[in-house]
Amino acid sequence: MSSTEQPAPRSDLPQFVSAGGGANQVRVRAYNERLVLSLVRRQGGISKADIARQTGLSAQTVSVIMRALEKDELLIRGKPIRGKVGQPSVPMFLNPDAVFSFGVKIGRRSADLILMDFVGKIRLQLHRTYRYPEPREILAFIAGGIAELEGRMSVEQKANVAGVGIAAPFELWNWADEVGAPHGAMDAWRNFDLQAEVAGQVPYPVFLQNDATSACGAELVFGLGSRYPDFVYFYVGSFIGGGIVLNSTVFVGRTGTAGAIGPLPVRNKQGETRQLLEIASIFVLENLLREGGIDPQPLWYAASDWIDFGAPLDVWIRDSADAIAQATVAASSIIDFSAAVIDGGFPDWVRHRLVAAVNKSFERLDLQGIQVPEIVEGVVGSQARAIGGASLPIFARYLTDQTVLFKEIEHAEGT
Repeated sequence: MSSTEQPAPRSDLPQFVSAGGGANQVRVRAYNERLVLSLVRRQGGISKADIARQTGLSAQTVSVIMRALEKDELLIRGKPIRGKVGQPSVPMFLNPDAVFSFGVKIGRRSADLILMDFVGKIRLQLHRTYRYPEPREILAFIAGGIAELEGRMSVEQKANVAGVGIAAPFELWNWADEVGAPHGAMDAWRNFDLQAEVAGQVPYPVFLQNDATSACGAELVFGLGSRYPDFVYFYVGSFIGGGIVLNSTVFVGRTGTAGAIGPLPVRNKQGETRQLLEIASIFVLENLLREGGIDPQPLWYAASDWIDFGAPLDVWIRDSADAIAQATVAASSIIDFSAAVIDGGFPDWVRHRLVAAVNKSFERLDLQGIQVPEIVEGVVGSQARAIGGASLPIFARYLTDQTVLFKEIEHAEGT
């Protein structure tokens, strides 16, 4: 097979498709190069022979591609592994310093800006809290924050920035009452084009995706995706959201809202039907703390600043677990998921308690005809939304499996 050919899709690999992206100083990789980079990302430590076998590309083509990627310093060699016969196998890895990306998470109580490297490690980060998000304040945080982080980066790092990815709730003007914003204060978001506004102030391509979808994509790419090809994902933020992963791809549906999770109808402890987000969201815990005379401010600082709030936290975990268990049963009645993954904007010890409580809640539910998926903790953690955002430019420019994060996709041309 020549280097201008694309291999036929194999049934045992995710289907590879590519999304478009604008051009800047970092060139968009050709399809076969993206294919190789994607395999190395998912199976770090893979050899040229394994790449040729898994892609269907010829050994010669793979060698040409690998030499080009090494020359561009996108790949680095590991230590040779000697077998019983033949030449030693040399595993290849992504070079963490080859590509960087800015990721932004916009929440209803706080915003985060991170600098992420090629393998998903956060190198630098900034955090901002507020009563409620205002468009111009958010824009200033992003533009000013990027300038601040650039001042802490080397010339080489700045030259290798692929873009800015923003993870934000859609229709931010909704639920203003729940976050305590003054009447009409959030309406400014209705006609505010955040992506265009940011693009006008930074020298990088800018990408935008729903925050919960971004978190789900981050879990798929950097977390449990290698273990579970199909899962329903719950991310407990100010408002609970989520996503659906099918065949190692985030499924977003016709309008991009599939797996929103929050509107799922569940019953509260009084037996009343409510939306999941009205029970299993952090703003509910905030209200419980206020009712108990406890300052809720630590909820919106870094996740590591959370404390054990005692009885209000116990109540919230119990009620949230019951609601999430019901939502999992409802989702599992439609799709036979292998797992339900639970994560959120809280510390690991809260996630652990919540997952344990969800497993306990199933004992009180009618599970006839339902195959309950494995209930597991997410591994990406509280920065999942920002990491998912930062992944957007990297996938657009370097990798073939963008469907983990992008809704609108197109087939890339071969080399």
